[in-house]
Amino acid sequence: MIKVKKRKVLLLPGDGIGPEVTTEVKKVINWFNDKKSLDFEIDEDLVGGSSFDKHGTPLTDEVFYKALESAVIMLGAVGGPKWDGVEFSKKPERALLKLRKELKLFANLRPAICFEQLVNASTLKPEIVSGLDILIVRELTGGVYFGEPRGIKPIENGERKGVNTHTYTSSEIIRVARIAFDLARKRSNRVISCEKSNVMEAGQLWKEEVQSLHDKEYKDVELSHMLADNCAMQLVRNPKQFDVILTDNLFGDMLSDEASMLTGSLGLLPSASLGAKNKDGEMRAMYEPIHGSAPDIAGKGVANPIASILSFAMALRYSLDLDKEAEALEKAVQEALNDGLRTKDIMSDKMKEVSTSQMGDAIISKLQ
Repeated sequence: MIKVKKRKVLLLPGDGIGPEVTTEVKKVINWFNDKKSLDFEIDEDLVGGSSFDKHGTPLTDEVFYKALESAVIMLGAVGGPKWDGVEFSKKPERALLKLRKELKLFANLRPAICFEQLVNASTLKPEIVSGLDILIVRELTGGVYFGEPRGIKPIENGERKGVNTHTYTSSEIIRVARIAFDLARKRSNRVISCEKSNVMEAGQLWKEEVQSLHDKEYKDVELSHMLADNCAMQLVRNPKQFDVILTDNLFGDMLSDEASMLTGSLGLLPSASLGAKNKDGEMRAMYEPIHGSAPDIAGKGVANPIASILSFAMALRYSLDLDKEAEALEKAVQEALNDGLRTKDIMSDKMKEVSTSQMGDAIISKLQ
């Protein structure tokens, strides 16, 4: 078993705007090394489409082994229309799925926080989103994205059939539910578990296992169940009713993207993908902004680096046990926004539009 190096940070900028936003994260890491005498060991390599272009594969064995020994993986973004014609097994996104699966990163944390300064950037009324603070806990290595059998095969009459299997085991459900309950205890102590138990046996199992775990170990946490389609509606009707949302891989993918838009921009929100801790308390984890590679604005210097920078704040908190530093970085982001600085995606009247690097520099200046 390859040992995790406690302070090793692997930067995988990826494609599109990934390298631009990751550059700002690297500046932040170097600031902590220089000014706070932290000893982060930074490595950087290719992933996704950029790796395919050079090596013919979206994730080389060398990069995968680097990931195995890293405490923190900072991913930029992968994919884009350039690689639409690539065979499925070599598409840029397969690198992301392999990292999640092989590193056993089973719990995806996606906060949806509406910054006070950006209430008017949301498409919903200010009174609906003001003060919003939701945490979605999404199971990441099971369900329909990984279930077998899968594939496309010819059938009679010249037709083809596509098959994906939605499957969960009790242990897969219990381990991610435990993460949600533990996090809820540090927040408002409420969990809403979402599935489709009315039409899916896997959803029925999900509901039963979550309820059973709650009754055995987490009776102090308020638990309720909600069908995933109702949750989608409630997120735009009354989002502040939620604290922690626990859900599976497929529904978590959809609900977290919906929740992110309540805040005004995909460029604002981070995510963490966590594995289990070993006997030494070490844990592998990958952190990434939830936005995509946005090839239409790549290279223009207008991408919002806040989601990537806040992803590193999550790394400081969850992987490196540096809560104080995480809080300082989050506060620096807030103060840069307080100064009226905005990248193009969140620009509004009477604010000052800044570039990707200018926003990164402003956040670092607030750390000073």
